[in-house]
Amino acid sequence: MMLLAVLSGFLLALAVPVLYRLTGRYIGWFLALLPASLTAYFAGLIPAIRDGGSLLIENQWMPGLGVSLDFLVDGLSLVFALLISSIGTFILIYAGSYLKGHRDLARFYVIMLSFMASMLGLVLSDNLIAFFVFWELTSITSYLLIGFNHEDVEARKCALQGLFVTAGGGLVLMAGLILLIFITGSYSFADILSSDVSIHDHGYYTAAAICILIGAFTKSAQVPFHFWLPNAMAAPTPVSAFLHSATMVKAGIYLLARLNSSMGETLLWSHTLMVVGTATMITGTYLAFSSTGIKKVLAYSTVFALGTLTLMIGVGTELAITAFVCMLVAHSLYKGALFMLAGALDHETGTKDLTKMGGLRRSMPWTSAIACMAVLSLAGIPPLFGFVAKELIFESLLNAPVGGWALTTFALVSSMLLVAVACLVFFKPFFGPPQDTPRQPHEAPFSMLIGPATLSLFSLFFGLAPFVPEVLLLNPAVTAIFGGDVQTALALWHGVNIPLMLSVVSLLAGSLLFARWQALQPGLAIINTVAGRVGPEAAYFRMMQGITQIAGWQTRLLQNGVLGVYLLTLVLVTFGLTGYTLFSRNGIHLSLDFSDGYFYEFGIALLIVTATVFASITKSRLGSVASMGVLGFGVALIFIHFSAPDLGITQLLVETLTVILLVLVLFKLPPFASFSSPLERCRDLAVAVFAGVVMTLLTLAVLDIRYFDSISRYYIENSYELAFGKNIVNVILVDFRQLDTLGEIFVLGLAAIGVYAMVKLKAEDQHKP
Repeated sequence: MMLLAVLSGFLLALAVPVLYRLTGRYIGWFLALLPASLTAYFAGLIPAIRDGGSLLIENQWMPGLGVSLDFLVDGLSLVFALLISSIGTFILIYAGSYLKGHRDLARFYVIMLSFMASMLGLVLSDNLIAFFVFWELTSITSYLLIGFNHEDVEARKCALQGLFVTAGGGLVLMAGLILLIFITGSYSFADILSSDVSIHDHGYYTAAAICILIGAFTKSAQVPFHFWLPNAMAAPTPVSAFLHSATMVKAGIYLLARLNSSMGETLLWSHTLMVVGTATMITGTYLAFSSTGIKKVLAYSTVFALGTLTLMIGVGTELAITAFVCMLVAHSLYKGALFMLAGALDHETGTKDLTKMGGLRRSMPWTSAIACMAVLSLAGIPPLFGFVAKELIFESLLNAPVGGWALTTFALVSSMLLVAVACLVFFKPFFGPPQDTPRQPHEAPFSMLIGPATLSLFSLFFGLAPFVPEVLLLNPAVTAIFGGDVQTALALWHGVNIPLMLSVVSLLAGSLLFARWQALQPGLAIINTVAGRVGPEAAYFRMMQGITQIAGWQTRLLQNGVLGVYLLTLVLVTFGLTGYTLFSRNGIHLSLDFSDGYFYEFGIALLIVTATVFASITKSRLGSVASMGVLGFGVALIFIHFSAPDLGITQLLVETLTVILLVLVLFKLPPFASFSSPLERCRDLAVAVFAGVVMTLLTLAVLDIRYFDSISRYYIENSYELAFGKNIVNVILVDFRQLDTLGEIFVLGLAAIGVYAMVKLKAEDQHKP
């Protein structure tokens, strides 16, 4: 069932084109049945993991390589799976109305379902290789979703930027996971988490930790990689809502939380997370406060949330991990709702700019009421669940083992700015002065409001009754992350204490900042302009420009269309590296013994050398082809002499056919226009002699050194016993290496089809108008 649950999104995606023709405009409702069913299925697993238990579902994939499709269900992965499937249900319904009539709606659903399935596979995979496969699938599918409007140049540019950053981080992560496998000797998250092996004391720990951190930071938009996430707002709003609330940007956060109990508790891990998380938290709220587009504002507030989650993992105490899980759930609920509401505003007014909206509470009363609940949770105001998370964050930072007051100060400043952002998102469009919008505003349809309404109501319910999510989900998730039994104690009211006072200060200061927002914008714009010239995004574009310049330089130098340059470069690099490795690691130990050689063997060798030299120095094309044929026949004689008649006959046939074809072709070619200069010929001779010497020495070294027993004995002993063939060469080709032979036949078949097409298909008449 678990394997089907994870892969069902891919299976349904295959059927979307047919289903779209059958269901028409109701396609979103129909497809939403799948994530709704998955939500029910995952909810049914809550009793099994509620007391800190876990489920390991094993499925063989590539057992010979130790790769399996095993799934680990514990408190952490179950929370993510429920968020992905439940919010995904509303996203699919929402997209049907938001993209109503779009010509590529079916393609959108294909990619979205694949994206959802990839994210489910990522959070549920127990095998590190399968985890990485799903990790990269989320990068690919998000790239396709961000660039969904592929005719828009800006959308394509932003999609490529997101792909380059996340895929580049993915390559670094792959190195980190490989090192982690070397350290622990296991491909399984469950084994790594329960292993008695001290990861911290291993020599690879530092490199593995750095690689894993970089991979997670790029995926979850941590400073300095944060710039790709707001630019991903070029995607349609349903993508933004899903991306920010429950999917890809939280993949890195999931990985950090998953490995925290094993790789944490070191200064490298915890301090890096605290520093980067704090920087991301401050950067996100500042940029959100200084932006005017509603999607940009919400995107930068997501950067704040991701930084806060990273900071909580870095602090690492029981209270901090509890705050982490609460913030994770609260953010998913209010951010999914707010993005869908932002899309509703854009859909019904025709603008995303907050400064061009106002007075919409009268024409969009339901949207206004739902937005009020979501914004209250964003700002951390009771009785919403965002307030519970905010109180826990302040309390955990006050009790942090390192830099508690400093971290609390940064969190307070961020909270002030976030309150101002929440006021901006709510009051500007709904209570600001009425504005003339490109479209006459009216209430969004039911399918665009059911999602944000449900998520906002859950945020309210969880705030009023925090013991419900605490018992069902939060306790198991905190236990899974912390690596031991942890009992949380969530409440809406803890009395008058320092965290409450900090919340009040943030609300008051945030309200003042909102009141001064318009006046502060010119100054903030200047700061952002200066920062944009020297910030991480500017560095990214300079790097991409540098790559383009280097590519142009090497193209002019190495890929200039001259075949001789290609061959020289290939031969020099290949044999240069091979020769260096041979001399530096093995040295030259020649022990040549010609005492058992026969005169005709020397005669064949002399024939081959003579034919080679003649082919190199002759000016006659026909003579060169004939001498190459002699060389091939000499090689055939060697095969026959050393008891390989099959290879000898094959060589004879190939050489005969090659000579005939070359002669036929060369007769059609014009005479040489010019010959190479003496200097060029000396250069080519030197390169050829160098390659020949290196290849000869390498062959002698291979024959002289044997690290493993020859496999020949196995073939001799088993060719007849296992394959019932007395011709060992044939048995190897047909039975032992049949896939290689099949691949060669396939390549030859493709080549034959290409030749046939070139010969038979007539080119278009160039003289036709």
